[in-house]
Amino acid sequence: MSEEQDNTTEQEEAPRSEPEGPVGGERLAQARREQQISVLEVAKELHLDEPKVRALERNEFDVLGAPVFAKGHLRKYAQLVGVDEDDVFTDYYKMTHLADLPPVVVSRPKVRRELSPGPWIAAIAIILVAIAAYWWFAIASRAPMTEIVPADEPALEEPSGGASGSASIDVAAEEPAEASELTAQEPQPQPGVQPLADGQTRLQLTFSGDCWTEISDASGRRLFFNMGRAGRTVELAGEAPFDVLFGDAGNVSVRVDGNDYPVRPNSPGSRTARLTIFRP
Repeated sequence: MSEEQDNTTEQEEAPRSEPEGPVGGERLAQARREQQISVLEVAKELHLDEPKVRALERNEFDVLGAPVFAKGHLRKYAQLVGVDEDDVFTDYYKMTHLADLPPVVVSRPKVRRELSPGPWIAAIAIILVAIAAYWWFAIASRAPMTEIVPADEPALEEPSGGASGSASIDVAAEEPAEASELTAQEPQPQPGVQPLADGQTRLQLTFSGDCWTEISDASGRRLFFNMGRAGRTVELAGEAPFDVLFGDAGNVSVRVDGNDYPVRPNSPGSRTARLTIFRP
């Protein structure tokens, strides 16, 4: 075999090489063991439970919910054990392929402009009204004249039943007023607080200023993913523990099942808070 063929064979086999050593969360787990740090200590620092820390070390990032939570925990874990964040994120993007995702192209359907039937309906309605008016006036003009009673004829006395008839009319006139009074006096049902399902926990967020907020419960269900506006109060219910991200922790106060829950930024000089809220 010639030297040129040997070089060609080496170039073809080069891409097949597997990564050497641990990657991503495995790299963090190796550093933790070398420094004799327990999983429980890491869980306390990351505000996570032990199963999620072990899932992070096994590169099972879906367990942590949205990618923003996984990246946040990877960054804090790397700082805790002194591993270069860039190396960890390089491994993360290779495993999740987030860097290779194509841009999303939104196609808007073409809207066909159709003639509105409104003008035609209005014209037909006007014609029908004109025909009805003409027909009514024609019938009225053909009606016989009302006979005029001479003044010297004695007027017929109303029977005694007329008084009762007028009385019944008065009673009928009073009935709607009484009915309206009864309707006004009916008590209106008061809205109540919806009861919680078994095993659920209630969160109440009160925003004193704008704060980007992301909240997912233990089942991975996204409860809130939006900008919290100043003066707004939001009530959520889900299965604890909750994965929470506040972009500006100083602008939000939290109550868990009616109890105040402290919220502080993760580091001095930062306004961002990433935390896990457990059921009290």
